[in-house]
Amino acid sequence: MEEQIEAVQRMQDYIQAHLNESITQADLARVSLYSPWYSYRLFVRHVGMTPSDYIRRFRLSRSAMQLRDGRARVTDTAFEMGFGSVDGYQRAFFKEFGCNPGKYAVNPVPISLFTPYGVKYRHIRREKNMEQVKNVFIQVMEKPERKALIKRGIKAEEYFSYCQEVGCDVWGLLTSIRSLCGEPVCMWLPRRFIKPGTSPYVQGVEIPADYEGEIPEGFDVMALPACRYLMFQGEPFAEEDYCQAFEQVQEGIKKYDPSVIGYQWDKDNPRIQLEPVGTRGYIELLPVKPV
Repeated sequence: MEEQIEAVQRMQDYIQAHLNESITQADLARVSLYSPWYSYRLFVRHVGMTPSDYIRRFRLSRSAMQLRDGRARVTDTAFEMGFGSVDGYQRAFFKEFGCNPGKYAVNPVPISLFTPYGVKYRHIRREKNMEQVKNVFIQVMEKPERKALIKRGIKAEEYFSYCQEVGCDVWGLLTSIRSLCGEPVCMWLPRRFIKPGTSPYVQGVEIPADYEGEIPEGFDVMALPACRYLMFQGEPFAEEDYCQAFEQVQEGIKKYDPSVIGYQWDKDNPRIQLEPVGTRGYIELLPVKPV
């Protein structure tokens, strides 16, 4: 099973690295080290869709981000992403997101982007191994007055239970919204921000205080004051070792005393978790205030 997971992950990595190029099943078979027929079956079994559907959805979501940020025209984006014609690209875009790419470029409403999670990430290793002590880097940072557009759960207190309650697709929609920090966030809310019958753990996106854009159905907006944070960042990690990376940073947070630099924990503002990206390390932001 582990060899099969590694093979599918290699195919996913190849697709990401060559997304703007022509990708054939022969290419994927070559990097998987299996036959075209068997590599195709492995991909469908572990990813849940065919390689061609995976590539199409990945390309459409990448193109939507380019249009949202004004980095390209619809025509240029269509051909850059490997579509044979602008008409074909427009039809595919509308089928995927329910809107025309030209209109979206002018008015980027929230849409559900495809999030290509690696299969190795779904098979994370949960065994504890704290013998190898890792460095945790700490930095003081400021966040301005802002709003947060969030999707609440029911009882969730962490990522996995949240995904069971809400699903993982919400991350794609949040990614489509311009964020003050450049990416969606997860938050542990203090009591004053939790509505009755909802979870302390939420996912959302930080937006300007004067945001007047569209609010997706089922989402809430809350105003957040300016706040100072301590950012805890672990060392880079292999994606399947997420649990260990998480535990190492959590352990560092438990042992850290902010009073040594003149602060105390601020329990009135949200604690923030960034998407665990192996190349940058696991990151959490904890609110603080002067002693």
